[in-house]
Amino acid sequence: MKRHLYDILRDPVITEKIAAATEKNGKYAFRVHSKATKRDVKAAVEKIFSVHVTRVNTMVQPGKWRRVRFQPGKTPEWKKAIVTLKKGEKIDITA
Repeated sequence: MKRHLYDILRDPVITEKIAAATEKNGKYAFRVHSKATKRDVKAAVEKIFSVHVTRVNTMVQPGKWRRVRFQPGKTPEWKKAIVTLKKGEKIDITA
């Protein structure tokens, strides 16, 4: 089943580590659909932001154990994609 572009890219991941990689190497991180492939992510980023993607790295972030009112539980695991853009291109990710 084909997914819509905005279903593939859930939201950007903004951390200090990603911010440093963005300034230095032009890398951006996104939370993506758990069944999205690297080709899906590349096509979605290129179409939505009108940029050229050179590399996509994906990883599954495992859930963490948390406790709420003395009851242990696990947060859901999620998929993250780090996208490298062609040199000189940028994505404006502002809230």
